[in-house]
Amino acid sequence: MRSKHYAITKSPTLPPVCKANTTQKCPNTNRTKPSSVPEPKRRLINMRLLFRTLFLGLAIALSYAAPMPHDVMLADHHGDHLTNETQPEAQPDRCDGIEFDAIAPDEKGSTFFFKGDHVWKDFTGPAQLSKTYFKELDAHHQLGHVDAAFRMHNKEKPQDHDHIYLFLDDKVFSYYDHVLEDGYPKDIQLDFPGVPSHLDAAVECPSGECTSDSVLFFKGAEVYNYDLATQTVKQRQWAHLSNCTSTFRWLEHYYCFHGHNFTRFHPVTGEVRGTYPKDARHYFMKCPNFGHGGEAKAPKCSDVTLDAITSDDTGKTYAFMGRIYMRLDTRRDGKHAFPIERTWKEVANGVDAVFSYSDKIYIIKGDLVYIYKSAVPSTLIEGYPKSLKEELGIDGPVNAAFVCADRHVVHIIQGQKMRDIDLSATPRTLGPETTLPISGIQAGMCGPDGVKVFVASEYYHYESPRLLAFSRIRPEPKKITQDMMGCVE
Repeated sequence: MRSKHYAITKSPTLPPVCKANTTQKCPNTNRTKPSSVPEPKRRLINMRLLFRTLFLGLAIALSYAAPMPHDVMLADHHGDHLTNETQPEAQPDRCDGIEFDAIAPDEKGSTFFFKGDHVWKDFTGPAQLSKTYFKELDAHHQLGHVDAAFRMHNKEKPQDHDHIYLFLDDKVFSYYDHVLEDGYPKDIQLDFPGVPSHLDAAVECPSGECTSDSVLFFKGAEVYNYDLATQTVKQRQWAHLSNCTSTFRWLEHYYCFHGHNFTRFHPVTGEVRGTYPKDARHYFMKCPNFGHGGEAKAPKCSDVTLDAITSDDTGKTYAFMGRIYMRLDTRRDGKHAFPIERTWKEVANGVDAVFSYSDKIYIIKGDLVYIYKSAVPSTLIEGYPKSLKEELGIDGPVNAAFVCADRHVVHIIQGQKMRDIDLSATPRTLGPETTLPISGIQAGMCGPDGVKVFVASEYYHYESPRLLAFSRIRPEPKKITQDMMGCVE
C-alpha cells in the first residue's frame, strides 16, 4: 500500500511566565520589570498552561493514530487522491451484458471467459483475476488481459494437443494444466507464421469440421485460416458475419461473440443459419431473468426415452429424443441437447431408428432412409432419401437398428423380431427373423462392451447380438443414469 502523508500541527510556543522577585525578559517587550503577580494567581496560571500543553499533545498523538477526513481526501503518493487499493474495486458481472475478450476451454473441459484482467470459469460463478489461473500473464502485462484464446486440437503432435493458447499483443502463451510451457511466451510468428499480432479472436477447427486440423484467427473483418500441418494461411472475409471479439467452439458448434450477443457460423464458409444475433446471457451463463440459460432444467432420468442411439466410426455417440439430439461422448466439455434440424434438417420432426456404417449415418423415418456423411457438417448424400424397400429390402416401420464395429451387418428390430441385413451385398441379403426375449425396444446400440437395447428409461445389456437373438433369459434392466444422459436422478 502506498504511504500516506499527514500534516502535523505543531504546538504553539507558550509564553514564559515572569517569576516574582526576579529580573527577566518578558515576552513581547524589551523592558525589564520586576514580577508583581501574586503567588496564588501565578499557580492558577501555571495549572491552566499545563492543561493546555497536555491537551495539545493528546491531539497530536490522535492525529497520528487516525487521519482526519480532510487528510484522507488529500492523502496519496502525491498527496492528491485516495488510491484504488484503499477501497476494493467492484467485481465485473457478466450478466450486465459485457463484451468478452476471449473464450476457451482447457484440457479438462473447463471454459474460461476473459474480460480485461478478470476471468470467469465455466458458465456459472463470479469473476476472478486472470492471474488466479494464468499467473504469468500479469508478469508480462500489468492488466493481465488477453486478445484471443483457443484450445489446440492437433493429435498429430501430442506435445501440443489440448494445450490452451493465449494471445497478448504480439506474444503467444501455451499452457497445460495451467502451467506455462517452457520457452513461452513466444512471438506469434514463431508458432503461427503469417498470423498477425493484436488479434481479436481465435478458435480451433478439427479435421472433419474443417478440411484439415486448423485454427481460425480473426482480426477486424479478416479471417485467417491456419493449417496446422502445412503451416500455411488462407485469408478471407465473411462480410455477413459481424466482427468477432471472441470465438468459441463447443460440441461441434462455432460461435462468434460481439458485444453481449453471439452468432453461430459455419467454420468453412462462415454461413449463418437461423435467427441471429442472440443474447449470450440466455445461453452461455446463468443469469437471473434470462430464459434458456437461467431457467432451463435437465429432465428426470426416469422421464428420458430414446428414439434412437448410434456411435459412428470416430467414436461420436448421438442419442435422439423427439425433435432433439445429444452428443453423449463429450463428457469433458459437457452434454447439451440441440434441435435435430440443426444438423440433419431433412428429419427435423424426429427419427425412428439410426445406425452408422462406413463413415455414414443412416436415419430411418417412416418408410424412408436418409444417408448422411458423418463428417461435420452432415451432408445428405445425393439421391436420398430412398424407400426402405429400395435401400434395405424391407418394409417399415423400424423400431431400432445398430451395426457393430468392423462388421457389415445391420441388425434391424421391428416389434419383437430382429433380422440381419448384409450391407456389403447389392442387392441386400436378408437373414432369417428371430424372436427377442424383450418387447417394446425403442433404440439399440452396439459398442465395445456389447449391445444395449433401450425400453423407456431402462436398458438391457447383452455381450453380443447373437446372445440378444437367441438367449431365452431376460437380464435385469438397468436405469438410464445422469452420467449417461446428463439427466437428474
